[in-house]
Amino acid sequence: MAVPAEPVLIQLCDLAGRARGTGFLADDLGTLVTTHEAVDGLSRLVLRAPGGAGEIAETAAITPLPGCDLALVATSGLSAHPLVVATERPPGSTVLVWFDRWLPANVTGLADVTYTATDRFHTIEGALELDLPPQITDQLRLNARATGAPVLDAATGAVVGVLAGAVHTPYRASGFALPLRASAGSPPEAQRAPLERLLARNDATVPGWGRDLNLAGALQLTGATVATATAALTAPGRRHPRPDVERELRDFGESDACVLALVGDPGTGRSTELAAWAARRAAGSTPRPTVWLRGADLRADDSGLRDALARTLAEAGRVAGSLPPPPGPT
Repeated sequence: MAVPAEPVLIQLCDLAGRARGTGFLADDLGTLVTTHEAVDGLSRLVLRAPGGAGEIAETAAITPLPGCDLALVATSGLSAHPLVVATERPPGSTVLVWFDRWLPANVTGLADVTYTATDRFHTIEGALELDLPPQITDQLRLNARATGAPVLDAATGAVVGVLAGAVHTPYRASGFALPLRASAGSPPEAQRAPLERLLARNDATVPGWGRDLNLAGALQLTGATVATATAALTAPGRRHPRPDVERELRDFGESDACVLALVGDPGTGRSTELAAWAARRAAGSTPRPTVWLRGADLRADDSGLRDALARTLAEAGRVAGSLPPPPGPT
């Protein structure tokens, strides 16, 4: 089975070195996602990355979310790329499950599961039911190596859910994954607040593509159109400051207006000013998706701007190397 890109998995242990679970990083701050069952009852955790790097997470670094059977752990010294969190996946989706190796599985449906923590029972709605061989499903029950591992979309590598070993239903003892995105049956917003903040950072800092396109992906993709098209126009010495034009463009960007026309005689710097504004908008302290599109990019047989926009973004993806490569065997 192909794995789009081999993710870095973090092993969780107690202070005696006993396995407690697996986790993965999900933002640029080094926030690790795992199950609540992996941290339940522990005040300190040992985190181990491939290659021997590791650290100890103290109580203050652990955010338990028992109502979701999830936990977040703040890390600082683990060198691993964060994984993009997928949008919702319907039943029938093909996923990859980590159990000493990547195993293919299908999401057969959604189930209301019971999580048995040390203090009480929690009902979790909308867990993903995974179609795995019976012997694998049985071994996943309360498995300290597998719990907390990401369940990946088989085509894109995005995280569809988190493998859980301590949840069950009346008809099935294991073989479930917990989705990270909110569903109709999710716990109250206050209980999910730390997770929602993490998902917002994931969207803003970990580029997702295709059906998982997020803000970070959109900024990288659209930013490539600006970078390649405006590099010459914004070269040092090419542009002379025009404070009045800069002010009008800034006011337009902060307004609700949809169209701005910058007029002037040929050679007066209209394209240069627009290029400088586009570059500022795409790379400022609060960057916004910005596409550089010219009249010359339109073709006679285009049905509208959408066709030219699609070509421009496709080319930007190739130039920036931001489109994921086709999955290949690992």
